[in-house]
Amino acid sequence: MAKRQDSSLKKRFVVDSQVEMTQLVLPNDTNQLGNLLGGRLMEWMDIAAAVSAQRHSNRICVTAGVDNLVFHQPIRLGEVVTLRASVNRAFKTSMEVGVQVVAENQLTGYRKTANTAYFTFVAVDENNNPANVFPIVPQSKEEKRRYREALQRRLMRLRRRKNS
Repeated sequence: MAKRQDSSLKKRFVVDSQVEMTQLVLPNDTNQLGNLLGGRLMEWMDIAAAVSAQRHSNRICVTAGVDNLVFHQPIRLGEVVTLRASVNRAFKTSMEVGVQVVAENQLTGYRKTANTAYFTFVAVDENNNPANVFPIVPQSKEEKRRYREALQRRLMRLRRRKNS
């Protein structure tokens, strides 16, 4: 088996980690009000974020945490849900992945940002130990903003962990 290249030698761009996943909200995805179940949406978000983290790191990645999961607006039965995920910043063995959820009523064309969240993933090696990940290079103004803000959120996460 070939050895992996040392992750400190290879950089990745945000575009390399971008994922777009689409789901149709069906009756078994909804509650009694005809709204998408929060747990189902969180599952979809976790999958999109995991694919993004794995695409960035070329490793299996496990969910370490979710922050700022916000349900902005309900998603209704029959709407099409588009989940967009990309790595905001890579640390030593972990990555922050931002996920945005847009719901679309295909009959009217109306689109709304329904949910957002930040997922933290840890890359693991063949023995399920944390593994180093590639640095990420933000290019656009928006990517650079998300990159900076990801460090602030990480510091807050570490402070919360220390205080608990």
